[in-house]
Amino acid sequence: MMKDSDSMCILQRTLELPCGAIFKNRLAKSPMSDSLADGEGNPTKAQNRLYERWAEGGAAVSFVGEVQGDPRFPEKPGNLVLGANSKKNLLESLTSRAVIDGAHLWAQVGHAGALSHLPISQPKGPSAIDVEGLQCAEMSINDIHELPDMYAKTALHAKTAGFSGVHIHAGHGFLLSQFLSPLFNHRNDGYGGSIEARYRIVLEVISEVRRAVGPSFPVGIRINATDQLEGGLTEVDALEVVRLLDQTSIDLIDISGGTYFPGAKGSSEGSSRGPYFIDFSRLARKVTNVPLMLTGGIKRRDQAIDAVASGAADMVGLARAMTLNPQLANAWLSKGGGDPEFPRFESAPLGGITAWYTMLLTALGEDRENEFKLDLPTAIRKYEERDAQRCIKWQNIFSHLYT
Repeated sequence: MMKDSDSMCILQRTLELPCGAIFKNRLAKSPMSDSLADGEGNPTKAQNRLYERWAEGGAAVSFVGEVQGDPRFPEKPGNLVLGANSKKNLLESLTSRAVIDGAHLWAQVGHAGALSHLPISQPKGPSAIDVEGLQCAEMSINDIHELPDMYAKTALHAKTAGFSGVHIHAGHGFLLSQFLSPLFNHRNDGYGGSIEARYRIVLEVISEVRRAVGPSFPVGIRINATDQLEGGLTEVDALEVVRLLDQTSIDLIDISGGTYFPGAKGSSEGSSRGPYFIDFSRLARKVTNVPLMLTGGIKRRDQAIDAVASGAADMVGLARAMTLNPQLANAWLSKGGGDPEFPRFESAPLGGITAWYTMLLTALGEDRENEFKLDLPTAIRKYEERDAQRCIKWQNIFSHLYT
């Protein structure tokens, strides 16, 4: 039986990435849409403090979720935007606060595609979609050819602003995930059909990003183990994506799953108790030597230890757990340990739990989580009111791009 001290040592071990960068331990604050930018794509004081708290809390790396390079296709109006309108001094305030005590801060670079926020977008995806609750136009071949350069410029902007790495978002039903999924990609022009063709744009993006940031700057990627939708990405195809990624310069593969499309099951539905995608991660380990990060459903220290000790993952990604306790990494790396207590919600409406956690992130960034008492309906209302206000600001500053 493994001693407690041996268990802690597993999570305390450093991890060297292929590019030479080093994580000081095996615990990551995985990407979330914190929705804390100011509505004009710039970080706020609350966002700066939030990522500082995770760094102080011992996380080896924190990922800023949903960072946009093209403000025409955001996930939410609270996303960061890295581009011509970015205020460098504000971005440097964010990165300088979060890259402390050996911690990394990576930008998760994305494009929401068909899931772009309707009030401030005219969504486009690999193929046209017209179903209840979701419509988008098909991207032209020129639209697709512009993507690698957009991702590369965004990644270089992140590097210049002081981020210590970038994370390409190809999961959760956003644009690159849509290209990988046969349910949403019906193209017949070389970017659709076989998994190799559906993966083609991902490869082009990785290649351009690497060219832009150089060989020693960390570049990771998030992929789905499953879309959780009938007709979506299969495990066989997802494993082929891992094999293909093994042939690139990627430094970290973040395994997650699920989408935000109408009718999609939550990541926890149909999964066994514990880490949602650990069985897939074990299979992925057999086809790649690239470090793997496992994200989703890890709520206890013993689960994190098992994932790393068994070889299923090299890093453990924690999102809601680190929202409930921003000091969780320090706790799990200490003798005392201590697992977060997750709230239980009855009959939560679609998106309600996400709204609750997002408002808790705001409270963390303002150092007032002890005062956080929102019920689900109130959290949803405040979340939606804030989005509506930020949409107005977003349109005012980015409207010229839509013409």
